Amino acid sequence: MQTLTFDSDDMDVTEDFLSRAYARMRIGSGSPGSHRARIRRTGIDSVSVDELALDFEMDYSVTPLGRICLCVMHDGTVRDHAFQGVEDAFGPGDVVLFAPPDLPYTGRICNARYNITMLEPALLTQVAGDADGSRPVRLTGHRPRSGASARNLYRTIAHLRDTVFADPELADQPLIAATAAQHLAASVLAAFPNTALDEPAAGGADAHPAVLRRALAYIDDHADQPVTVADIAAAAHVTVRALQYAFRRHLDTTPLAQLRRVRLAHAHHALVAADPGAGATVTEIAARWGFHHPGRFASLYRDTYRRAPHETLTGG
Repeated sequence: MQTLTFDSDDMDVTEDFLSRAYARMRIGSGSPGSHRARIRRTGIDSVSVDELALDFEMDYSVTPLGRICLCVMHDGTVRDHAFQGVEDAFGPGDVVLFAPPDLPYTGRICNARYNITMLEPALLTQVAGDADGSRPVRLTGHRPRSGASARNLYRTIAHLRDTVFADPELADQPLIAATAAQHLAASVLAAFPNTALDEPAAGGADAHPAVLRRALAYIDDHADQPVTVADIAAAAHVTVRALQYAFRRHLDTTPLAQLRRVRLAHAHHALVAADPGAGATVTEIAARWGFHHPGRFASLYRDTYRRAPHETLTGG
């Protein structure tokens, strides 16, 4: 679990901090008065969520970040934002990709409060790329497909910040951390145009039920471990696209939905076998199987088993 805070009104100190926290950059301001910058970061190795407040106008010129960097504007504006082939401005409510990981960018932030979420590009390939990673997934647009997809992505970011990263014990559990990172990557792919979901789907022989047998066996055997769609596809000896097609065609579901179903069954059996008198709790058992939001776990459990999880735990 990572935590980081910064609060300064010295522009030189702020520039040095930003260069260490993000990428080498130059900043400047012609505005009089306070130049106070406040930043708070929480996160894990592959994903971080920052809340920033800049109480002045600041020009920036940033070298390539090497990571996917998403911005959610709360207040204020970003003007004259530019990278190769793109010029744009952002205001409150906008959700944008600052720039592809390998490109520098420039612009001007004007008395703004905003959120920066960064994730490793490899997460996109793990969630939706080829099983062997030979065709890395890229985002092909800096604006979401729709307002609805942008709002869904921000809800995912807010959930990470306010639920997963707000509890260090929760965020430090490997299965929780992996599931949260995959959820964010899936939401990013659903929100932005990209090379994975915008290519024609695979089909044909790859959709044979034998693929499903191998995939289902792998899910059953590895449900207690961090698992990606690419891992399942590799075990089934097909591409991710072919795996997704097979699950849709024969099971009317997705590989990750099946993984969630198997983990829920394990959580159910753990609740049945647990002794509440010895300290067992619904929250602990749910987290052990990758369910980091107690309310959503309870809802999913009731939909499947027609009773609340605490009733199973206590034998009620």
